[in-house]
Amino acid sequence: MARILVIDDDQAIAELVKVNLELVGHHVTTANDGIKGLALAQQNKPDLIILDVMMPDLDGFTVCQRLRQNPNTNTIPVLMLTALGMIKDKVSGFDAGADDYLVKPFEDPELQVRVRALLRRAGSVPDSATLPEILTAGEIILIPENLQAKVKDRVVKLTPTEFEILHCLMQHHGQTVSTGKLLEEVWGYSPDDDVDTIRVHIRHLRTRLETADRKYIKTVYGGGYQLVPAGFTKAHDEPEHHEEVQHKDNLA
Repeated sequence: MARILVIDDDQAIAELVKVNLELVGHHVTTANDGIKGLALAQQNKPDLIILDVMMPDLDGFTVCQRLRQNPNTNTIPVLMLTALGMIKDKVSGFDAGADDYLVKPFEDPELQVRVRALLRRAGSVPDSATLPEILTAGEIILIPENLQAKVKDRVVKLTPTEFEILHCLMQHHGQTVSTGKLLEEVWGYSPDDDVDTIRVHIRHLRTRLETADRKYIKTVYGGGYQLVPAGFTKAHDEPEHHEEVQHKDNLA
């Protein structure tokens, strides 16, 4: 099974997570602060990191940013496990590079589902026979072997989550893909139609793929997202701030 690193200064929570995941066969190592956690991540390169946010000296957001900046750890899936459950906290976690975000207190089965989904997503990319060797749609070529996308003459590196989102959009290019469908196909479950999770990852994906005058992912307000493989200019899409308005409407 998988090698999992838990970084949490609360020893009781770390032990609870450790026991919970070892019961389903995973090998779990713990670190009680961010500095030690970064060292263990670099040394052991685990399959998954479960990361607390509120820790002394080095908080979880900073730890996650450093993991993403290090080429030896930047593709390791990160699940943030924290008592901070506000929308702004989740957005901060995803902006720091987290793949998923689980709020304490949590149910044991939910933790296991989140971990299984992250491991499936990260582990399936280079080895899965269900993914094509190369997937092409318009100006975009998706290269599974090394988590890359070629956009015209540019080659960009993707995280496992970004890869899966783009793969889903490319499979349904020209169609509107709802947030619920993205959550089901990419995360493997649908946690209350979590629009914040999708919105932040789509923003990151757009940053990697798009240029000032060339866009590929269109927001379908009230519907979801649509890949436009041939690309389009900003003038042909609605202003970006409308996505924020729609997002607030969904939360009301």
